[in-house]
Amino acid sequence: MKLKQGITGFIIGGINALLGAGGGLVTVPYLTTQGLSQQQAQATSTFIILPLTIISTLLYGQQHLFSLREAAVFLPGGIIGAVLGGIFLGKIPAKPLKLIFSAFMLYAGVRLLWK
Repeated sequence: MKLKQGITGFIIGGINALLGAGGGLVTVPYLTTQGLSQQQAQATSTFIILPLTIISTLLYGQQHLFSLREAAVFLPGGIIGAVLGGIFLGKIPAKPLKLIFSAFMLYAGVRLLWK
């Protein structure tokens, strides 16, 4: 079991670093198969992704791969969205939340194929 979790963590970290926080697309479905509710899986995924994202960002910074000026434009709205999402996550029933998550994954996949 620990080996499976270690391999899954490796995959999540790699996807997160290569695709820009896409690790949550793997983490949430995996955590729900491990018995977590949709809300717990999404919150736990965010908790897992945070340190991975920090490490990736430090490595990207060393390579001058991101623009702080361009990123800063998104931070105020992103912070507000994160606060509201954190407040409302526990209030949305699991079934609609799973549907929203699935629809977002589908939308993101289709959009990437056509861009």
